[in-house]
Amino acid sequence: MSDDRLIVALDVPNVLDGLELAKKLGDSVSFYKIGLGMLTGGGLALANELKQEHGKRIFLDMKFFDIGATVEAAVRGVAQFDLDFLTVHGDPHVVRAAREGAGGSDMKILAVTILTSLDRDDLDASCIKAGSVADLVQERAGIALSNGADGVIASPQEAALIRALPEAKGKLIVTPGVRPAGAALGDQKRVMTPAQAIANGADHVVVGRPVWQAADPFKAAMAIQAELASPQAQTPNR
Repeated sequence: MSDDRLIVALDVPNVLDGLELAKKLGDSVSFYKIGLGMLTGGGLALANELKQEHGKRIFLDMKFFDIGATVEAAVRGVAQFDLDFLTVHGDPHVVRAAREGAGGSDMKILAVTILTSLDRDDLDASCIKAGSVADLVQERAGIALSNGADGVIASPQEAALIRALPEAKGKLIVTPGVRPAGAALGDQKRVMTPAQAIANGADHVVVGRPVWQAADPFKAAMAIQAELASPQAQTPNR
């Protein structure tokens, strides 16, 4: 059984490509992320097939943001598919609405703090208040968790800060912006290796391009699984 701390992002164009990649990965991966870019390519259909027919866990990364009533309705609609994780933006009204929409389902609501592709210059350009990225991530994480989020999305560089929050006790930290040693950074700006992310307090690491762009995706996934099984990745995160 593969370690479900590894979540592989299926950032491919459509259902057929997603199923082909999942077939190549086989038992090396048990948890997949399906994001907004796949939505018009049949992302929900792919999520259902992988969940119901292949027994995989599914993280639907939609990053919902809207007025409360709309978020609540959207989350209620997604909750009927028996998926595992769903992302929304970490603004208090969004998190509260998502919590209502999830109702009594087992689907976990994960709040986005600050996208891992952004740095301080990007925040300045968007008129986000002053302060270091790490401080803002920690503050937003605490607010989201206190408003009902089951966990947060944050870069591995902020995972330890979030794990230290009283509000984070028993909550999930999921970290994109994870790259195996030597992998290209792509559009990510706040990165660490899988082992470093887990040691910093993450429960799950999300890896996309280093797996699906690899000449041998199965081998690439197994290398990450080996890293997660190493002593460097065993620091307790609770």
